[in-house]
Amino acid sequence: MNSIEVNNLTKKFGKFTSVDSISFDVKEGEVFGFLGANGAGKSTTIRMLCGILEPTSGDATVGGFSVLKEPDKIKKSIGYMSQKFSLYNDLTVAENIRFFGSVYGIFNAKLAERRNWVLKMAGLGGRENTLTQNLSTGFKQRLALGCAVIHEPKIVFLDEPTGGVDPISRRNFWDFINDLSNNGTTVFVTTHYLDEAEFCNRIMMIDAGKIIAGGSPKELKLNYLKNPILEIECDRIDESMQIIDKIPWLKKAAYFGKNLHVMVSDENPHTTVEKTIDDIRHILTDENGINVIRVDRIVPSLEDVFVNLLEPEDK
Repeated sequence: MNSIEVNNLTKKFGKFTSVDSISFDVKEGEVFGFLGANGAGKSTTIRMLCGILEPTSGDATVGGFSVLKEPDKIKKSIGYMSQKFSLYNDLTVAENIRFFGSVYGIFNAKLAERRNWVLKMAGLGGRENTLTQNLSTGFKQRLALGCAVIHEPKIVFLDEPTGGVDPISRRNFWDFINDLSNNGTTVFVTTHYLDEAEFCNRIMMIDAGKIIAGGSPKELKLNYLKNPILEIECDRIDESMQIIDKIPWLKKAAYFGKNLHVMVSDENPHTTVEKTIDDIRHILTDENGINVIRVDRIVPSLEDVFVNLLEPEDK
């Protein structure tokens, strides 16, 4: 059963098309990742699905309600956490919880029950009277998520929820997302951390307002990266990139931290990956004097998929 169904959803701002006739569905209880570069249309899509922004054309149903005809019903039935955490910094932890509970019509005994749940989930027991502005980013994040789901919605939208958060807090946050999903909540999340997207059941990639790929992390790697991916660790990385860009049987070279990732093209004259690696070493080291520490074939990541889909073909 689908929690969200999107049909030719479009949003234009004047002559600019931010979201261009996209269609997809999200299954009940699924952790659904929506990926794209800044300005790709992610936040605009989420705002339409949350009933905050009216579509220019097309429609979508969220929990059975139309974004075009019933946006107010959608707002009451979902949880939403924006990039800015949506908290009031000049309120205490307890005051923020009480405020968001009242917004969703939760009072008295039920509010006390949900308040205790949020405090436990966020690890803020005993800090109820702390001003929210004095919390670390990680604690703010968990409090904001608790406030977003205080009314126990069946669908939750999280827009870049882990920006600026340390890796341990990010991992703890994703553990909680998985707990929500295991309890039947549908989680629709945007993120620019592609390692996080590995935790999603399914992913949709958007670029310039259009859907460019979709599937599980495994399906995306199998369907869009059929050629070997090599990781090169070497000195003089910028010079190495320039040299690799001129090798006709290599393509899609990209920086990955202090290393380079490169795809072997279909025109590769070598019969094995081992011979390809030997030739790369020869070109960089013997012909150009670059110290090559290692060249390894790697299991591709979602970031490799993303680079492959977004980088234009130049060879």
